[in-house]
Amino acid sequence: MSGNQSLQTVFHTEMENPLIWPILEVLKRECSGWKVHTLSARLNELGYVPELDSSPGKDIFKRNFLIMNALYQLQEMLYPERWLQVEAMDIELRLVSSHVAYFIDQADPLRMYYTDWSNYEASEGEVKRLLNEFWTRYRQYIGQDDNVTDMDRARALRLFELPVDASDTEIRKTWRKLALRWHPDRDNGDTERFRTLCEAWHILRQTAADRVIHG
Repeated sequence: MSGNQSLQTVFHTEMENPLIWPILEVLKRECSGWKVHTLSARLNELGYVPELDSSPGKDIFKRNFLIMNALYQLQEMLYPERWLQVEAMDIELRLVSSHVAYFIDQADPLRMYYTDWSNYEASEGEVKRLLNEFWTRYRQYIGQDDNVTDMDRARALRLFELPVDASDTEIRKTWRKLALRWHPDRDNGDTERFRTLCEAWHILRQTAADRVIHG
């Protein structure tokens, strides 16, 4: 596999969509009654979704793609403690009931489409730049200053309680577990710890991308 093919594979399967966390905040405050377009409008009010394309049609498509992608990722992250219903016209966050059987259909054509970044219809560079901008917005929103940090990879791995040779997959899984545990909108969450974990993840995802590009 060439370097470019390796980068493309990692990008399409491992890219963290930073809309996950704003969407979780919105759904925790109001669990039901959402449609993709109303959720998009709320995210726009919060400043997370700027214009994505000069073509109105493409702009709507890209917004919807990013939201659906985030919803499907969030569904897996919350399951089985909570069930996130992902339907374009009916998005709802529920507590899992013993009387109702929920399961994630990995073969669902819509899930397969929206979790494949190549369907975003933009180059890897464009999408990566866009998501980095979203991530920066979110870090600023939770009170982090990009210009003031003493975080490095070694400290980030210690915070994640991972060895120095941890794989990118292990790092990503640990980030999601810790972020869900300490997210301020979850029971017993911790804003300061969540901010620190966000900074650690930011460093680790940057170094992972650098290794793929230059490795």
